[in-house]
Amino acid sequence: MTHKETITAAEKVPKNKAFLLWELFKTFFILGGFTIGGGIVMVPLIEKELVKKKGWIKAEEFIDMMALIQSVPGVMTVNSAIIVGYRLAGPSGAMLSVLGGALPSFVVILVIASFFVRFNQYPIIQKFLLGARPGVVALLIYAAISLGKKGIRDKKGILIFVSGLLALYFLNIHPIIVIIVSGFLGYIIYHEGRVK
Repeated sequence: MTHKETITAAEKVPKNKAFLLWELFKTFFILGGFTIGGGIVMVPLIEKELVKKKGWIKAEEFIDMMALIQSVPGVMTVNSAIIVGYRLAGPSGAMLSVLGGALPSFVVILVIASFFVRFNQYPIIQKFLLGARPGVVALLIYAAISLGKKGIRDKKGILIFVSGLLALYFLNIHPIIVIIVSGFLGYIIYHEGRVK
């Protein structure tokens, strides 16, 4: 492990509160502005920005945060902004992070809603959207691979993963139920492993 890897996430957080609040707003504004497809598509972007680039949270904490965000109602940008903003800078950090994350989509959707009927009929827009869809699929696959490498650590994790995937695909079970049941399975499987 290099010296750079041993630096904790807390040491990478700016000490100046005003600067930190600006960084939180700016970071989530960028994330909110460049996420086409929303939801899970944001995962690799959030991970790259918060874990790899800024080092504000550790990879393991990021996976836990994603599990929590998927288990509660709300938009991924807003939920992650609340958690990260609050953790780093308290209530003001949460509010500015949410504002930064929500503002770009609010403005864009407001403009699109104003011109939607005409906007959607332009061939260039239709072609752009046709090209953007495969890009969104690529981001989803990247997010799955990236999270899988960090979240599945052993055979027990593979068992929970496969069970969840089969439940989603073949039984059409709601993702929230899969997350909750996976959490319970993890508790049971890993708890029994510690007892033995």
